Amino acid sequence: MKLEWRRVSLPLKDPFTIARGTLHHQQCLIVILTQDGVSGFGEVTCNTYYGHTYESLEAALSLVRDAITELPLMHPRELYEVCQAVIPADRFAFSAIDGAAYDLYGKTQGIRTTEILGLNTTAETRSSYTLGIDSIEEMIRKYHDQPAWPVYKIKLGTPHDLEIVHALRAVTEATIRVDANCAWTVEQTITNSHALRELGVEFIEQPLPADASPAAQREVFQQSALPVIADESCRTEEDVARCEGLFHGINVKLCKCGGLTPASWMLQQARALGMKTMVGCMIESTVGISAAAQLLPLLDYADFDGANLLAEDVARGVRIHNGEVEFSNVYGNGIELLI
Repeated sequence: MKLEWRRVSLPLKDPFTIARGTLHHQQCLIVILTQDGVSGFGEVTCNTYYGHTYESLEAALSLVRDAITELPLMHPRELYEVCQAVIPADRFAFSAIDGAAYDLYGKTQGIRTTEILGLNTTAETRSSYTLGIDSIEEMIRKYHDQPAWPVYKIKLGTPHDLEIVHALRAVTEATIRVDANCAWTVEQTITNSHALRELGVEFIEQPLPADASPAAQREVFQQSALPVIADESCRTEEDVARCEGLFHGINVKLCKCGGLTPASWMLQQARALGMKTMVGCMIESTVGISAAAQLLPLLDYADFDGANLLAEDVARGVRIHNGEVEFSNVYGNGIELLI
């Protein structure tokens, strides 16, 4: 198999701000895995919070490229084991390879990735649309730019979080979820949860820092008026069991855990433990979104709006239209590259 990649800088429609900073462009690598003239595509974003740059990702991909050059086409789970042996510490890099592997395998076998994963494709879970931190006036404008979504995820972590939610609730009856991206204390979370419940908020995502003590997480779990979903606190398969009794659900991201293969295991484990399941995304192109969407049948909640936040995309595939997940007719992950 031939492995190659391209650097891409994805321009955003609007600056996107969370508690940790602001993005104007998203830097990513489009990974291309080819066998006998057929190509599968994957994506990974650079991420300073998790310490991944173009250079670190390319160094890891180079090791895998050298290891698989003489290997034949194989099932994605087999290739995942190869990646684990070669770059065990870089889950971001092999999440892109794993996504490309499913896309390639599905295209060569004439089946969709949902079938490879053994999943029912009739899931009806709809995606949220994310409103990044901004002035209240700008957040309302961004809502009015996309007014038909059934669910909105509001990024928080400001001195006026409750004012933001009050203002948005005044203009929409849609479901609202909030994501503090590790910015709150235990006391803030518990206090805010009661006010947010009165505003009809569905849940709070990752209120405390990822390194908060189990005692702090348990206090929030027990006293919050709303369910609490783990994001930064749930990165790998081992984290799922640790989240039981500390969170009501988990948000899995392919780049954090290593791709579709471990993500499907994590979601099934969470369900077995009675936890809610969600898959989210970075701001990324349709390449990454099309991979994540293959897990829809395993989800209670979905956040697949990454490509909708871009001014320009680099692929066709799964389309998210006003929250509806519309699958491509192309096999694998359904991706057609435009660059």
